[in-house]
Amino acid sequence: MARTLTVTIGQHSERGRKDANQDFHGALVPEGAALRLKGIAAAVADGISSSALGAMASETAVKSFLSDYYATPDTWSVRHAAKRVLAATNSWLHAQTRRAAGPGDPDRGCVTTFSALVLRSRTAHVFHAGDTRICRVVGRTLEQITEDHRVVISAQETYLGRALGAGAQVEIDCAVVPVQVGDVFVLTSDGVHEHLPPRDIALAIAGAGDDLQGAARRIVDAAYELGSEDNLTALIVRVDGLPEGEPGEIVGEVGDLPPAPLLDPPTRFDGYDILRRLHAGGRGHVYLATDLESGARVALKVPGVELRGDRDYLRHFAMEEWIARRLDSPHVLKAHTRDGPRSHLYTVMRYVEGRTLAQWMADHREPDLEAVRGLVEQIARGLQAFHRREMVHGDLRPENVLIDSAGTVQIIDFGATRVAGLVEDGGYTDDALPQGAVQYTAPECLLGHPPSPGADIFALGILAYQMLTGRLPYGGDAARARTARRQRRLRYVSARHARPLLPAWIDGALRRATHPDPQRRYEVLSEFVHDLRHPNPALTETRGVPLIERDPLLFWRGLSLVLGVAVVALAALLVLRAP
Repeated sequence: MARTLTVTIGQHSERGRKDANQDFHGALVPEGAALRLKGIAAAVADGISSSALGAMASETAVKSFLSDYYATPDTWSVRHAAKRVLAATNSWLHAQTRRAAGPGDPDRGCVTTFSALVLRSRTAHVFHAGDTRICRVVGRTLEQITEDHRVVISAQETYLGRALGAGAQVEIDCAVVPVQVGDVFVLTSDGVHEHLPPRDIALAIAGAGDDLQGAARRIVDAAYELGSEDNLTALIVRVDGLPEGEPGEIVGEVGDLPPAPLLDPPTRFDGYDILRRLHAGGRGHVYLATDLESGARVALKVPGVELRGDRDYLRHFAMEEWIARRLDSPHVLKAHTRDGPRSHLYTVMRYVEGRTLAQWMADHREPDLEAVRGLVEQIARGLQAFHRREMVHGDLRPENVLIDSAGTVQIIDFGATRVAGLVEDGGYTDDALPQGAVQYTAPECLLGHPPSPGADIFALGILAYQMLTGRLPYGGDAARARTARRQRRLRYVSARHARPLLPAWIDGALRRATHPDPQRRYEVLSEFVHDLRHPNPALTETRGVPLIERDPLLFWRGLSLVLGVAVVALAALLVLRAP
């Protein structure tokens, strides 16, 4: 059985010499999927002592983080999820500050320092604002990971430079630290670390063995004995076990099942009545089936034969259904939900009777502009469902867009989808993409850069251009441009060459959406969709754009004319000089 992330935690807090304890601390160790997807979280907060609301601020910050972080979408990265939660918490605390204190009196507000540690897979994520600290034990001392946000005016006067609740926005420090078994992290309030030397804290932990609760208590007591007049909190997290493999292997037991065999309809398999084959390809076989339990029509997909030994392919294959379960949009294919164990690895999606966009384009050689706009807008709404959850579809092409009998568009096939929460970093190649998909792959991805939402915008721009013209804006050159130099030489062919009556501003929107440079592309889908319906004067501006890029045909015709004139002139000159 694969190992999981396991920790030992010790924590202790005292009010010390103060009347009330305005520190707050907590840790949460979830089970099952939450442990794999979200990890283990621990946090310490220290409410400002000058305000009666300090204790409420610190308690709210810690409790909100430990609850709301686990309520964020599973697809979000740790960094994105934590920062969104902390931004919301800061807004609430700042609203309380504005009610409780005057504009120039933040010391009476609902303000707190905050430090959080999230252990996920083999990585520690740190989030911090204020002068609480997170350190790691290194030998007989501590390595400080966070930076104290305290401004020193003099030996007698200092103030917090950053804290939750002090302003409408707060900047959160973020850090990522690789983790090994045996690593020990220590979270403390300033009542502890400003009085107890790092060496003494490290020795107290080393001498405690497995009794980290006792170690936390002894650290607090030692700081008190050394004269600390503040509240005192210490929280210790020791890493006892780390998971094997990649954090992306989160599909549960399904990922350990043998690939489903090829099926020979009509037959029955795992509670499904297999009716007929819908599609057969190297990356998978899809069958029309009926769920014998519910009677629902479904599309059951089994892995491709030649890729069954490819662990990475099988991981992505299993992820498709997991992704579909986390998206809620009428323009994204939904997974079929049924409880109960499976005997093999396969995916089950709702069956949609319709045709692909490739078939639609074959039937509509010269489609109406309004029809194309309608399809683009529906595809964009589907892609927005991915982007809101920090996912990039990554394989948008005519074969992966379904149009049902009512004209509703649904995006299908999530085998290339990149989920930020499962790949916090790492490169990207198009090696696994189906043949032909490279025509719709953003140029930066062909250079090895991970796909961003801009890559989906590029693909949608290509689709829009193709629907309107039946052609590709760069012909076959974009697929062959595998170096930055060749990509800089790509030249957009105006859609108006194929459709002369197409408005120039529509062509400008297509040009921008499909620009090889992601920095010159649309940033969000809504901008592209808007510009397809509303004339944007900036998109018809051609000054500064080389003629070869604005109108390649006119450029080459003009160049040919110039060369022809030059040849005629040279011939005439030679004739005149002849004896």
